[in-house]
Amino acid sequence: QVQLVESGGGLVQPGGSLRLSCAASRSIASINAMGWYRQAPEKQRELVARIISGGSTDYADSVKGRFTIARSNAKNTVYLQMNSLKPEDTAVYYCWGWEGAEYWGQGTQVTVSS
Repeated sequence: QVQLVESGGGLVQPGGSLRLSCAASRSIASINAMGWYRQAPEKQRELVARIISGGSTDYADSVKGRFTIARSNAKNTVYLQMNSLKPEDTAVYYCWGWEGAEYWGQGTQVTVSS
């Protein structure tokens, strides 16, 4: 088991940036894949970005070129750098991990509004 705790969400103006962090309660070196999902009001949860243990990454088309995912096994943390934010990026962002079973954080709110 592992607990995932997100931080870094908040209110930002369109065009701004935020960096989300996901801190794990233990080593993430053995966790095959980690990533971020988001869920906007009245919409299904969707994949934003994920990173595999070998370092390969995968992004939703809507965030390619604007968001960057990274993981630090030394710090047991996964990051999501979000640039050029748009109002449609507004959602609760969830940290996710997969190690034969899925792990989820509690979510952090990101609101993009002027």
